[in-house]
Amino acid sequence: MFALQDLAEGETLIEYVGEIISWDEAQDRHPHDPKDPNHTFYFHVNEDKVIDALHGGNSSRWINHSCDPNCEADEDNERVFIKALRNIKAGEELNYDYGLIIDEPYTKKLLAEYPCWCGAKNCRGTLLSPKDREDTPKIPGQKKAKNKSKDKAKSEAKPKSKVKAESKVGAKAKTDAKTKKKSAEKVKKASKKH
Repeated sequence: MFALQDLAEGETLIEYVGEIISWDEAQDRHPHDPKDPNHTFYFHVNEDKVIDALHGGNSSRWINHSCDPNCEADEDNERVFIKALRNIKAGEELNYDYGLIIDEPYTKKLLAEYPCWCGAKNCRGTLLSPKDREDTPKIPGQKKAKNKSKDKAKSEAKPKSKVKAESKVGAKAKTDAKTKKKSAEKVKKASKKH
C-alpha cells in the first residue's frame, strides 16, 4: 500500500478493521488459505480478541511489514489505527513492524518459516519479533504481568485523533513474494514504543 499524498508524522492514516473474533475462533479458521498457511489477516488486539480482516477488512490489511517501518500500529480502546512514524512522501510504500510472536521456541526452522524481505539495514531476517522486546504484544499463554504497567500507561494516555479518510492511502497489487507471504498469526504491534 502506498501514500497517495504527503503524510505528516503522527498522522492517523487508517483503522485496521475486520470481524472481531476470539482466539479460539481464529484458531478454528486457521489457515485462511491451506496452500499458504503463513498468510492471514489476523491482528492481535488483546488476550481475548483478534481482528480478522479477511472478513469486513479494508485496504489496511495490505500494508506490509518492515523492520525499519515508517508507520506503527496504535491500539486505542480495542481499536487499531495505523499512524505515520515520520513524514512520508507521496508514492512511498507504507509499512510497519508486525511485531509477530509465536508462543513456541524460536528455532532456526521456525524463523525460516516467517522470512522477512523488507531489505532494511536492520532487517531481522524474519517477521518474528523477539519475545523479550518491551513493545512486543503478549498473546494468550504468555505472562500478563509485564503488561500491567503498560496497560496503566495506556489508560492514562489522552484520546487519539480520529481516523482520516481512507483516500490518503491506496492499495496496489504486487506480484513479488513480499505480498504473497505475510505471517501465520499476524500478531501485530499495538504499542507506540519501538
